[in-house]
Amino acid sequence: MTGPRVQAAVRQAELPMLRAYRLWFEHARKCAACKRVTRANDGCENGRGLWDAYRRAYDGGAQLTPAERMVDQ
Repeated sequence: MTGPRVQAAVRQAELPMLRAYRLWFEHARKCAACKRVTRANDGCENGRGLWDAYRRAYDGGAQLTPAERMVDQ
């Protein structure tokens, strides 16, 4: 009988732009208001905020506001 295998789980750092896009995408898949629009800016208030956070991260990584930081917590 062999001993148990030990695997180290290493969490890869996620780029801020990709994290912001993932948060928006996950929201848009679940939100009824965001599902029925063709542009992200036409979605619900929360969806628009997530999209704005993505655009800021894409345009140069501007600092997130405290409210945006709390979205993922």
